[in-house]
Amino acid sequence: MIVLTATLLAPDGRAQKLTYPTTRQVDLVENYHGTQVADPYRWLEDDRSDETAAWVKAQNEVTFGYLSQIPFRENILDDLEKAYNYPKYSAPRQKGGYFYFYKNDGLQNQSVLYRVPQDRPDATPEVVLDPNKLSADGTTRLTVFTLSKNGDYAVCGFSKGGSDWQEFQVMDTKTLKMLPDKVEWVKVSGAAWQGDGFYYSRYPKPDGSALAAKNENHQVFYHKVGTAQSADQLIFEDAGNPQRFHTVSTTEDELYAALYVSDRGKGKDGNGLWVMKKGETKFTPVVEEITNFSYGLVENVAGGFLIETNADAPNSKVMRYEIVSKSWKPFLPEKPEPLVGIGTAGGKIFANYSKDVTTRVQVYSHEGVFENEVELPGLGSAGGFGGEKDDTFVFYTYTSFNYPPTIFRYDLSTRQSSVFREPEVNFTPTDYETKQVFYPSKDGTKIPAFIVYKKGLKLDGSNPTILYGYGGFNISLTPAFSPTRIPFLDQGGVFVQANLRGGSEYGETWHEQGMKLKKQNVFDDFIAAAEYLIQEKYTSPGRLALQGGSNGGLLVGAVMNQRPELFKVAFPAVGVMDMLRFHKFTIGWNWIADYGSSDNAEEFAAQIKYSPLHNIRQGGQYPATLITTADHDDRVVPAHSFKYAAELQAKAGASSTNPLLIRIDTNSGHGASNTKKALETTADIYAFMFKNMGLIWKTGK
Repeated sequence: MIVLTATLLAPDGRAQKLTYPTTRQVDLVENYHGTQVADPYRWLEDDRSDETAAWVKAQNEVTFGYLSQIPFRENILDDLEKAYNYPKYSAPRQKGGYFYFYKNDGLQNQSVLYRVPQDRPDATPEVVLDPNKLSADGTTRLTVFTLSKNGDYAVCGFSKGGSDWQEFQVMDTKTLKMLPDKVEWVKVSGAAWQGDGFYYSRYPKPDGSALAAKNENHQVFYHKVGTAQSADQLIFEDAGNPQRFHTVSTTEDELYAALYVSDRGKGKDGNGLWVMKKGETKFTPVVEEITNFSYGLVENVAGGFLIETNADAPNSKVMRYEIVSKSWKPFLPEKPEPLVGIGTAGGKIFANYSKDVTTRVQVYSHEGVFENEVELPGLGSAGGFGGEKDDTFVFYTYTSFNYPPTIFRYDLSTRQSSVFREPEVNFTPTDYETKQVFYPSKDGTKIPAFIVYKKGLKLDGSNPTILYGYGGFNISLTPAFSPTRIPFLDQGGVFVQANLRGGSEYGETWHEQGMKLKKQNVFDDFIAAAEYLIQEKYTSPGRLALQGGSNGGLLVGAVMNQRPELFKVAFPAVGVMDMLRFHKFTIGWNWIADYGSSDNAEEFAAQIKYSPLHNIRQGGQYPATLITTADHDDRVVPAHSFKYAAELQAKAGASSTNPLLIRIDTNSGHGASNTKKALETTADIYAFMFKNMGLIWKTGK
């Protein structure tokens, strides 16, 4: 049993003691390929134990006690609520004679689903489903809304308390009433309609904790509307390979179902692709062998399929696959810029390319002939560009750091965009600046980063700065507007988004440079970003915070171990902190394709060098740290953050002059489960940052 104290400075300069909760240690050591590794806090992995619950309660009492003493904490929350309180819309989707869209009036915990008739788009919107009425605390989310081909029915997916588990129900859209249908234990799945039912993927009901037990044997079922789940037809499973994902989509005409099979638990980053024609009972392979190449069916064409793939094309391309001859022909060749998305509508193909992390959309005919590029408002991010074959226009949303999400309508015949809906946000874009820089990493690789600030910024090293990164899983951090970032910028803050290796910013090659044995490149990129910002006097170590979530939480944990002196504050959120055991929980085995596995001697040797949990230095001096996680995070289980916090407090709690705290939310998951929780967490992050930088949040800015 241990009790730790840290000496902190009160606002008046007097020393104050922060006492951390007692955390029991156990004598547990495991042998990894000849290396003995202690795991004294293994018991915190049991999310259902009374002892873990007591530990969580004790940690939260210390953390929220600390946060409650920050005098401007409530002022920050008030500023964030004012900035966030404006109507937000999604782009509409056309189906069954209606435009369906989401709207949040401002501070609603969940966005509400509406519809209007297509022939009367100015009519008063009709509420289709209001998730805010599904739970008292507003933490039940609508995760899936997929309409049948004629629009008469919709699959509605619901998640409770932030969990990744979903429950599917079926709505009769003629009456907007739910049918008795209920489909449970759905995960890593959408709904794919065919005929009078839909395909979905689920796991068997878990043994033990539903929020922590390993998920294996992903099964594909077909549910016929109006029947019980017990009558659903098992379409596909592979019990001999329990750590595979099996998901299904259908073509627009519902003639084909496509089965995607991935084997990420064995470290393979790609997928196999199988198809089944309507009326048949077995899938036939298009790509049978699972490798590191990915394949995605774009749509079916006469005699074949258009398929997006990165096979022998790190930046991706589109190929035509002939069903009878099983041959492949080029359709959209690989370009110097990565192909990051593909959509179809009105007989056109929309190819979304990324050039230095900003969107370029090119339009092609069904023969693969280039027609035009969509003119966008500027250098930012655009998404949408999808619909059905008889559509004459499509919607898309454009955003950037200083450009709030705006919905455009693109006319296929005139090739022109027009504003469909502008946001009603109190924001003056010309008051802010965004610049993109390219800085050298440790090995000389040029890394892009976006720097956002209010005009008039002085480069004197005094600016409070948040350095944000991710760097993994082929995910790109693109320019996007955040209303909760504006109050921070108004306080003289600087926001920096670094596009680290491991993401998809420059295609699969960029991704591979931040995977497995090359993961250290990601941390080097982040460290180099901090050094660049300090060198260019945007900030200084005493005014620099690092932030990241999930894989980005791992990033923060690793970097603050390796270079703690570069930062004053650290925010590791829902991070993968135990690199030796991540694959033991829920779908963590899925990350082996990016991280490798401690079961492999070579990959273990790389992981143990950077694993945040295993590299905390005894008696070290660490940045002020606010770890954030939640009790219903069943993607990166909170045990990662629990064990990391316990180890950080045990080894550095007494020696550090900075607080080392963990904030554990309830009824929330891998991300905030509602608007209220998201705003409260963000307010606490800003409050913690400003207090530990010796700054005061000024009201009325």
